Amino acid sequence: MGWILFFDGECGFCSSSVRRVFRLDRRGRISFAPLQGKLAASLGFSNHAAKDGGTMVLLREADGRIFTHSDSWIELGAALGGPWRICALFRLVPKPLRDWVYRTVAANRYRLPAGPLLCEVPDPALRNRLRD
Repeated sequence: MGWILFFDGECGFCSSSVRRVFRLDRRGRISFAPLQGKLAASLGFSNHAAKDGGTMVLLREADGRIFTHSDSWIELGAALGGPWRICALFRLVPKPLRDWVYRTVAANRYRLPAGPLLCEVPDPALRNRLRD
């Protein structure tokens, strides 16, 4: 058991971020699922893919806790472990400010540079950690 990172599967920037997290997750504790997929729909997360400021969702499987907006990045640092745990320091920044920065990036994510969409990634190890 670990974490499931739900992301906007139609966003090149988001897919690029998933590939980056995959490479950083040396312990293989994080799996990935598109917000447009069946699993996200069954959990009620599909609305988080909205183009006008959508967000990723991080689900901690051990206790079912759900993290969104800036909290998802802080928890993602904990999931990655090692030096990424320093992300916890962002808890010192007031949540409204953290979430404003997050929402600003999320609202502009289709304009940000990105690689190919995740479905074009041929890496079988990443495909094994994708859920629908």
